[in-house]
Amino acid sequence: MVNETATAASQSKAIHSGIAESVRASVNAKVIGRGECDRRHNLLVANAAVGIGSRNGGKKGEMYIGNMRVRLGDGLICTPDIVIVANDPNFSTAAEEELVNPTVIIDVFSSRSDSLEKTRKLESFLATDSIKECLLVKQDEMRVEHYARQNQKQWIYRIYNEKDDVISIDAAACKISMQEIYAKVDLARAQFASRSLN
Repeated sequence: MVNETATAASQSKAIHSGIAESVRASVNAKVIGRGECDRRHNLLVANAAVGIGSRNGGKKGEMYIGNMRVRLGDGLICTPDIVIVANDPNFSTAAEEELVNPTVIIDVFSSRSDSLEKTRKLESFLATDSIKECLLVKQDEMRVEHYARQNQKQWIYRIYNEKDDVISIDAAACKISMQEIYAKVDLARAQFASRSLN
């Protein structure tokens, strides 16, 4: 009984130590906020995750949806909508709460998103050495901006905005169509709503 109590106490101490370590690591970092998460946003994230996940089964690597904190190369922390790690994931703490080696970032935004924050996030994504591809998915029109790293200083930028377009995410070894990403998303209603705000 004494050994069980000591073991439970040491496990509790280890858990609390991991949480404290995670909090200390995050205190000095600037956290980038999340955008709005309405129905369209959630549909786009789910559609992309299902499409990519269904083609990525059995391959090395992992995909995280929505709540994985990511420490970027410039020290900023964010929680992208989808993060893919092509190899073994590395974390900043033993609690595995803050990923430091994302390979692909997919983030959904709207025309109401803060453009300064979007620019800052994108610059941070592109400055992170481990990120090979970044997709910015617009929730109120059919548009995906795709950044693919060629080398340390060069990225290829592509815009996909037709329902028959197919995006090749080479770092995740898969392809996904715009039709899959935007399935069940009512863009006509979204465009009407965004026009009424202007």
